[in-house]
Amino acid sequence: MTIIDAHHHIWRRADLPWLLGPTQPRIFGEYDAIKRDYLIDEFRKDVSGTGVTGSVYVQANWSPNWFEDEVAWVSRVADESGWPMAISAFCDMTQDDARPHLTRLAAWPRVRGIRHQMHWHHNPLYRFAPTPDRVAHPAVMQNVAALAEYGFLFELQVFAGQIEPALELVSACPDTTFVLQHALMLQDTSEEGRAAWAAALQRLAAHSNVACKLSGLGTFARRLDPPLVDDIVKTAIDAFGPSRCLYGSNFPIEKLWTPYAPLFAAYRASIERHAGDEADAVFAGTAKRLYRL
Repeated sequence: MTIIDAHHHIWRRADLPWLLGPTQPRIFGEYDAIKRDYLIDEFRKDVSGTGVTGSVYVQANWSPNWFEDEVAWVSRVADESGWPMAISAFCDMTQDDARPHLTRLAAWPRVRGIRHQMHWHHNPLYRFAPTPDRVAHPAVMQNVAALAEYGFLFELQVFAGQIEPALELVSACPDTTFVLQHALMLQDTSEEGRAAWAAALQRLAAHSNVACKLSGLGTFARRLDPPLVDDIVKTAIDAFGPSRCLYGSNFPIEKLWTPYAPLFAAYRASIERHAGDEADAVFAGTAKRLYRL
């Protein structure tokens, strides 16, 4: 079985202002253990023995004015090592016209998508965007729609409570492919919270231009919780179908609480149980198609 890890990071500490001081809160909690270099050789060592044969790098919140520098560095890493195979870069989607920056990013052949995190939560520790409806700001909608001109997808990162503006964005950009980050980030696991999350997931799944990334599922539990992974995987596959779901690890964030091998084992057991004969799509096929691998 071919396996693509469609969501991971590497970094050099010196390039990441968020590792050096009190800036943006992190939804994954205390992170002293990863305030260090995490380079591609360590990632490849982490995945060794699991069958992972390829990966997609997702931007790691370098200083926004270094959006192209991040891509240049990751591209050099990829030229030297062969990993990662594709990149989702940062671009400020709130600026009046992102196309000049997108044109610069399009010159790098491994760039396949853009992530600008738009998640907002009533808990300020889980808040990245300044308002819950920033994801549907007119400039954001204009810039996300323009991604289709470049063949770029948009990594959509929101909470279930933002479902109305998220749907407004998705509906306004029918030619743009969206990859829903971390399966809509289930944070409230109460019966009411889970029901609201599942309903929001279903509403996004009704749009054929949205796919669901099964990654970062331990972010709020801050532990490896196989029953939780299984619940989220089942709900997502039931909503989107295997051909619109894809696996990702969110490493090294999840390395804060688990090694890679047991994390992958939990995903594999759940995905194979719920996707059946179509598990290959979740592990590789969907990622290959979306990221043109």
